[in-house]
Amino acid sequence: MAPARVLDVDPLLDDPQTRIVVCCGSGGVGKTTTAAALGLRAAERGRKVVVLTIDPARRLAQSMGIDSLDNTPRRVKGVDDSAGGELHAMMLDMKRTFDEIVEAHADPDRAAAILGNPFYQSLSAGFAGTQEYMAMEKLGQLRGRDEWDLIVVDTPPSRSALDFLDAPKRLGSFLDGKLIRVLLAPAKVGGRAGMKFLNVGMSMMTGVLGKVLGGQFLKDVQTFVAAMDSMFGGFRTRADATYKLLQAPGTAFLVVAAPERDALREAAYFVQRLAAEDMPLAGLVLNRVHGSGADRLSAERAIAAAENLEDPRIVDQGDGKAGVRNSPDTQGSSESAEPESGAAPDATAPGSAPTPSPEAPSPTAPGTPADPSAGTQATAPDDTPERSVDGLAAGLLRLHAERMHLLAREQRTRDRFTARHPEVAVTEVAALPGDVHDLAGLRDVGARLATDRPELPDPGA
Repeated sequence: MAPARVLDVDPLLDDPQTRIVVCCGSGGVGKTTTAAALGLRAAERGRKVVVLTIDPARRLAQSMGIDSLDNTPRRVKGVDDSAGGELHAMMLDMKRTFDEIVEAHADPDRAAAILGNPFYQSLSAGFAGTQEYMAMEKLGQLRGRDEWDLIVVDTPPSRSALDFLDAPKRLGSFLDGKLIRVLLAPAKVGGRAGMKFLNVGMSMMTGVLGKVLGGQFLKDVQTFVAAMDSMFGGFRTRADATYKLLQAPGTAFLVVAAPERDALREAAYFVQRLAAEDMPLAGLVLNRVHGSGADRLSAERAIAAAENLEDPRIVDQGDGKAGVRNSPDTQGSSESAEPESGAAPDATAPGSAPTPSPEAPSPTAPGTPADPSAGTQATAPDDTPERSVDGLAAGLLRLHAERMHLLAREQRTRDRFTARHPEVAVTEVAALPGDVHDLAGLRDVGARLATDRPELPDPGA
């Protein structure tokens, strides 16, 4: 199998033609950390960067040492600006962004009526697709200000592949839909005539809507639609402009995934959708890749060694009677001379044991205290320290075997993806022992992104 193409991140970040980098992927794969690390690396290489995150976990603020992020870009302190770069960060405030649109495109009286409308408040706070649409709006605003060299976007943590791109179409379809046109009809006719038209010509429709939605809710919707009528076209126009901006050569999409089957399946769908939408894909960031500094020891050999330690063979037993066999004293051995039947042992014979007198207590008599000066050997657990060391070693070998199985599984999953998408460049980032919570951690992730360095850090480096 041909090796996968390597994604070279630094030329992408250094290219002045690259103005937008969009990190997309399914939830929980490290998009926020990747976006922040890319922004930091680009800033320390001389570019003026703003990172826009839509992640509700708010880890980006913690990593960058900012107490809180909001709808206004804030400069990040502690960044090496010797190359002339800057790093700013912000978090999308969905409702505030919607309010800013209303305030910018409506006169004060109409804006006040819209902002106070109950239906608008519900729509701006939680309508399906509003977050993704407002992300597009905010991206368009940032790009229109032309204040930053590079905008890095952390897309919403949605499992549905490209809600970030689909939301403008869905919201536009909602605003142009039949329901909106029905509700807008009275306002277009005007005054009492309009209400008469609605009551007479569409009494059945509004009766059904009133029962389903509630009379007051329907009235709030009608008021909202009437106030927003002049703005509907602007939503679609701006969404279309931002959509074209994402298709432009100055934009680069990075798909972020983990080396797991489900995550790479989602990544494959992202790749296909981006190609279908003519979006410029820069490559795949394969995050949290596991490694080992002892990969020469296979899982099979590690398990075999662990089994040998846990179930020792005869060669691993204690010495037994080897010390007695090798002793010059042959008492009790097969080489001892046995007396003939009925013959008394010769007390003067060399190597013979004297016959104990009847008065002498037997060494094995019950209740007889043991002589502390006697050289008797106490019975102890068999090789307890050695066995504990063997058990620890066996446990470590089994852990290594599990790690090697994990590495093999990740490699198979990665190879399956690259075989199906050989055109996609890939860079790998090692699984870190803990969460990234400061600029030093983001800087290390950025270095790994740029150098395709999946191995663990060298302690001596």
